[in-house]
Order: sequence, then C-alpha cells, then structure tokens
Amino acid sequence: MCGIIAMIGNGPTSKTLVDGLRRLEYRGYDSSGIAVIGDGTIDVRKSEGKIARLAQLLQGDPVDGRCGIAHTRWATHGEPNQKNAHPHTSNDGKLALVHNGIIENYRALKVGLSQRGYEFHTDTDSEVLVNLIHAHYRGDLAAAVRESLVLVEGTYGIAVIHADEPDRIVGARNGSPLIVGLGDGEFFLASDVAAMLTRTRQVIYLDDGECAIITADGVETCTVANESVDKEVTEVTWDLDQIEKGGFDHFMLKEIHEQPETIRNTFRGRVVYDEGDGHLGGLNMDTSQLRDIERVVFLACGTSFHAGLVGEYMIEDLARLPVEVEYASEFRYRRPMLPPNTLVVAISQSGETVDTLCAMREAKKQGARVLGITNVVGSTIARESDGGVYIHAGPEIGVASTKAFTCQVTALAILTLCLARVRSLKLEEGQEIIHALHRIPRQIDRILEQEEQIRTLAADYAGHSNFLYLGRGYNYPIALEGALKLKEISYVHAEGYPAAEMKHGPIALIDKDMPVVVLCTHDSTYEKIKGNVQEVKARSGRVLAIVTDGDTEIAEMADHVITVPPTLDILSPLLNVIPLQLLAYHIAVLRECNVDQPRNLAKSVTVE
Repeated sequence: MCGIIAMIGNGPTSKTLVDGLRRLEYRGYDSSGIAVIGDGTIDVRKSEGKIARLAQLLQGDPVDGRCGIAHTRWATHGEPNQKNAHPHTSNDGKLALVHNGIIENYRALKVGLSQRGYEFHTDTDSEVLVNLIHAHYRGDLAAAVRESLVLVEGTYGIAVIHADEPDRIVGARNGSPLIVGLGDGEFFLASDVAAMLTRTRQVIYLDDGECAIITADGVETCTVANESVDKEVTEVTWDLDQIEKGGFDHFMLKEIHEQPETIRNTFRGRVVYDEGDGHLGGLNMDTSQLRDIERVVFLACGTSFHAGLVGEYMIEDLARLPVEVEYASEFRYRRPMLPPNTLVVAISQSGETVDTLCAMREAKKQGARVLGITNVVGSTIARESDGGVYIHAGPEIGVASTKAFTCQVTALAILTLCLARVRSLKLEEGQEIIHALHRIPRQIDRILEQEEQIRTLAADYAGHSNFLYLGRGYNYPIALEGALKLKEISYVHAEGYPAAEMKHGPIALIDKDMPVVVLCTHDSTYEKIKGNVQEVKARSGRVLAIVTDGDTEIAEMADHVITVPPTLDILSPLLNVIPLQLLAYHIAVLRECNVDQPRNLAKSVTVE
C-alpha cells in the first residue's frame, strides 16, 4: 500500500527520494510528498495524484538537504487530496513524519492532544501521531518516538525527522514493513527494497516492535523499550531490470509472459523424478512429521485465496487429507479450532499482507505449526513462520497478480507431492505428475502464442458491463480468479461460480448481454460442464469457452473458444488461467484503464 523512502547522505536528497517514490508507484497510491531538512527548517512539498505532479512542483519550488523523508499515500483516513497527503508536520512545523498503517486509538489520542492545545488540520490518524511524538519531544527524537509508540494501538511503519536534529532519522515498525538500507556514505529507510535498490543492496529487515536510528555515521537498532538489537545484514540478489517493463506496454503483460520461466524457477530442484516426490527443505519437517499431519488449513486473501482453493483440491485428491481454506481477514475474528496435528499454511505474495500475518500469528498462538508460501525473501511471514516455500517469481510489479498466482499453485503442487508420497500416492503417479509439470512451461508458451486471437476476442467483449465465469472441480477456483482479474483492472462487474450453482440463482441473469466464460477443458467434469454450456445457450447467453486442443463438441456450442494443451487435472489451473489473464488485460487496455495501477487497489495490503 503506502510507500516510504527516507535517506540521509551527501547526494541530491530530493532527487533520490523522488526516484525512490517512482519505484514504489506499483504499490498503488493517490498522493505523494516529500520533507527535507534545510537551514534549520523542514521544507514540505506534497501533491495529490501521480508522482509526476510532485516532481513538477519541485521543479518550480525545489527543496534540498542532506536528510529527508518521502511518501506515497493510499487513503485510509480522509479523502485523497493534498491536505491529507504525507508527510505530516507538528503544529510548530519542526517535526515531520511519514506513516504506513492505521492508528486504531487515534481518536482518543487526538482528544488528549487537543486538551493540551494541539490543533489538527487534516482528516488523518497520521497527523495525530506526529503531534503525539512532538508532545514527548525533549531534545531526543528517538526517545520521543519510543515513548509515543508505547501509547499507540494499531499498525505502523514510520520515518520521523526533527529540524533540531538535522542529521538523524528515526524509523519504527509494527505490522507494516520497514527496511534499513546501508549505502556508501548514505543510509536509507524504506517500505520496499525497490525504493533504494539503485543505491544499495545491503539491507536490514526490521521486526515488529523495533526501531532504527540512522545518521550519516551509521545505524543503530533497538526495541521500542530501548533494548539494543543486533540485526543481520542481508544482500538483495535480484536486479533492477527485473522491475523494468522490458519492452512490454505494461508490467502486467510482461509478468504474464514471464510465467513459463517463473514456474520453472519454482519447481527447479524441488521435484525428484526417480522418487516421484517433492523436495522442500524449507518446510523444516521430516517424513514422520509430514505423515503425522491430520488436517491442513490455508490462510490467504484475494488471488492467494484462490491458489489455496486449488491447493485444497490437490491435497484432498492425492494426499487424502481434509483441507480448509480460510479468508485470513476473517480467521481471527471468530473462534477457529486448530486441533493437534493441524498444519497451517499462510499464502501471500508480498509476505506482508496484514490480514494473513495476523491470522498466522493467531494460529501460532494456538500451537499450530505454520508454513509460509511467499515471494519476498526476508518478508515478515517468511521470518515468523516455522518453515515454508519461496516461490521465486521475481518482483511482481503489476497490482493484479499473475505470475505469483501460478507460482503459488506450482508450489502447492509440490507440497501436495510431499504430503501424498508419505501416504498412499504410488511412485508411478508421482512421476506422472512431475513429468506433466515439466511440460507446463512449454505449454504456456503455446497459449501465449494465441495472444493476438485473444486480443481480437477482447475487442468483441470489452463493451459489456457484466460477466459470469463458470468452472467445476479444479477449474472452479480459476473461474473465481478470472472474474477477479477482470474486476481488478477493467472495473467490469464479474462473478465466478461453480458451474452447477448457476441453476441456483445466477441463471436468472443470463441473456444476450451477459457473456459467460466457461472453463470446459477435458477433465473428470467435462460431461457435466457441457450441460452447463447448453443451459446458457438455451437462454441466449454468449459463451466464451476455454477448451482442450482438438475439442469439437464445445466449439459447436460456444460463440468463441480459446484452446489450451491437455494436461493432468491437478495441473490444469496452471494452463487455464493464462487465457483469462490475457482476456482481462486486453479488455482493460481497450477500456483505457490503468492496468498496472488500478484505482483504489494496492499491491501489498498492509492495513486491515
């Protein structure tokens, strides 16, 4: 969601900060701003809208200095406008703050500060926090931050500066990521490595309840209780060209086309054909522990939830274990039951999704073993889980997830092998799955070769305002995912359903103006799904069908078809989702939507 970049050094601070903000644009935002200490005062510039407007403002009214903070805001409290944009300053203008997260008790804190004479000019919780720190300031910024945070309930990742301490930035985190960057004569705080990757690859990941004090001489880390903490320095291994478009019109399209390689990266070295088994050393579980599992619970949100649904079908089908897929945002607000020998798996692309993180912590509190499936090395879920799997998708910049989804599904297929082979899955069956998995990247290449055909179909469907997506079995979650992609980036209302459920209500919507996307590939539900297509056509609905190469029966019934190569049922989601991603992308482009940064959405959801 919101993005933070702060630095102290000898270079052109404002230019570096704005460049850092540009690399955070993919996260989703509605305003931006910068605050720099110069000549004993804090100069603030901020603007609603895109970072380009802030850069234009700085051209006409520049600021600079050795120490500064900057921010992209995704509105929670108050409208997205210049007034509510960050950085926020104290009443006297001497203290400035940028903040990601939500202060849950800000109203009570605001009342107390108002009684002490503080005035408030924005609608944000962050303005309350900056004045709270000011109220505790007695010449030591780090102490004021720590004393204030003891009173705060909620989540935060913050960077704070004070005009009287021009060579110091104080950062702290609780539930919202914050990373320290160690450069050559310069030091950084950021919510995402991408913001500072042009300047350093050496980073420190702060944990919840920790603070960092950065100066021109170095970095100190401690807890909010002022206990010193020794932190490990990590080297970032991916390159900047991985977050460039590489000749594609949008990041999303680039990431769709990267999937053959990213899926290979996910399974490379993790499947053993001779044993028909998966090898996931990061699980930190031996064979007996895998065999002792009696139940699996997936915790996830959005696209990751749909990956979890695919995982449910996989594990119940092959490992014969009961599986539940829980919306992480709901999990801890009821009284979940986690009996002994329950394995909990938290799925999150960023590893920072706050709903999933909180649900994971609740599961750990109940004594469950928790695994994480995430894309970001060093993320909070990766650090706090008992073990897990990095999906190795590389940086995913487009807000609407594509390659992370297919890599999550690939990782879940390997986890399924690990669970199934210690139970009843035969060697030959495991080998068949591994052989089919190795074919998937080349098969996706064949689907991608149909992009021009899919773009032409998109032009035929782009004018519709409602879509229905239908699937059965393994393809029901793909119907949900296809509908979500269309909603996210084209702002078209779309719903995914199990195909048989159409008769239980949604069939009332079917007419000539309701396109129905049906997943009709050859699997165990094929005969049933043919009947669903006929039901739609009998009511004058338009059918766009995803079918297996060589299918003629569905082609005779449907208005349009997109073909995919044949594969095993368990792996069919990896192929069938590709044309749905391309369809959503091209419809969004034709509707002139902002594909990479859809309105109101954020890449990493770090507020509840």
